[in-house]
Amino acid sequence: MLDLTTTYMGYRLRSPLVASASPLSETVDGIKRLEDAGAGAVVMFSLFEEQLRLEQLALDHYLSYGTESHAEAISYFPQPGEFKTTSEGYLELIRKAKESVEIPIFASLNGTTPEKWVSFARQIEEAGADGLELNLYSIPTDLDMTGAEIEQHDVDVVNAVRRSISIPVAVKLSPFFSNMANMAKRFDEAGASSLVLFNRFYQPDIDVETLEVRPNILLSTPQAQRLPMRWIAILYGRIGADLAATGGIHTGTDVVKMLLAGATVTMMASALLKHGRGYLRDVEAELLAWMTEYEYVSVSEMRGALSQRHAEDPAAYERAQYMKALTYYKVARG
Repeated sequence: MLDLTTTYMGYRLRSPLVASASPLSETVDGIKRLEDAGAGAVVMFSLFEEQLRLEQLALDHYLSYGTESHAEAISYFPQPGEFKTTSEGYLELIRKAKESVEIPIFASLNGTTPEKWVSFARQIEEAGADGLELNLYSIPTDLDMTGAEIEQHDVDVVNAVRRSISIPVAVKLSPFFSNMANMAKRFDEAGASSLVLFNRFYQPDIDVETLEVRPNILLSTPQAQRLPMRWIAILYGRIGADLAATGGIHTGTDVVKMLLAGATVTMMASALLKHGRGYLRDVEAELLAWMTEYEYVSVSEMRGALSQRHAEDPAAYERAQYMKALTYYKVARG
C-alpha cells in the first residue's frame, strides 16, 4: 500500500496535493468538491487589504450620511444584513467550510501594512481557520526606499502576525530578493511554519485600441516550476519551515519533481482552473503510478532525495548548471 500522507504546518494531510488560492475556493460547495477530488488541504482565495480599506470607507459613509439633516437621521444607518462586507463574507465562508469538510482550511491574506494584517489575522483565527497564508505581493516604487528596508518590512509583517495569533503561518513570497537564501532564513526565524515558493507577479498589459492599461491574467505553464524547484532543493534541510511548491505544477510528474527536490506539499491552481477540480484525481493517479514503477512506498521516502544536500552533483542547482546549459546547447542545422 503506497503512503501519500504528508505533514504540513503541523497537520497530517492525506496527500501532498493542495489546492492553492484561486476562485475555485470561493464557495463551500467548491471547497467540498476539492476535498472530494482528493485535495489534502485547501488554501482559500486571497483577501486583499485594499478590499478591507474600501469596505471601511463605505461603512463610514453609511454611518455619517444624513446625520446632520434630521433628528431622526439614525434611520439612515444600515440595518443588520443590509451591509454585507467582504470581510464578513470571508469569515463566514471559513466557518461554513470548517463545518462541511475534514481537510485543513488555510486562509490567505494579501496586505501591505502590519496593522491591517494583524487585526484581520485575529478574526481569521477566531473564525476557525487552520492556518493563515501571508501573501507578500508588493511592487516597491519609492525611489528612496532601499532593498534592505523592503526586506525588513516583510520580516516585520511576519513577526507581527506570528505574535498575534496561535495558528500556523505560511509566507508566500517572491523570488526577487537580493539574497533569497538569507530571506528564507529570516522568515523561518520570524516563526513562519511554511514558505510557499513562489508568488506569481501578474503584469499589466496595454490595450492599443482603447488606450487603457488592463490586467492580463495568464495561467501558469510547466516551465514556471523550474524556479521554485531550484530553491526548494537548495533550502531543503537548511531551514525548519516546511517548503510548499507552487507555480507550474500541472501533472503528476511535476509533483514528483517537487517532492524529490524537497517539497512538503505541491500547490495547484492553473491546472485545476483549466481542467476542473476532478483533475486532481488524474494527478494523484500519475503520482502513484510513478511511485510504483520506481519502487517508492511513501511520499516521505521521496522527499528531498534529489535536493542539493543529497544530489550527486550539488553544484547542479547553482551556477555550474547555468554554465553547462549554455555550453552544451545544440544549435539546429540549417
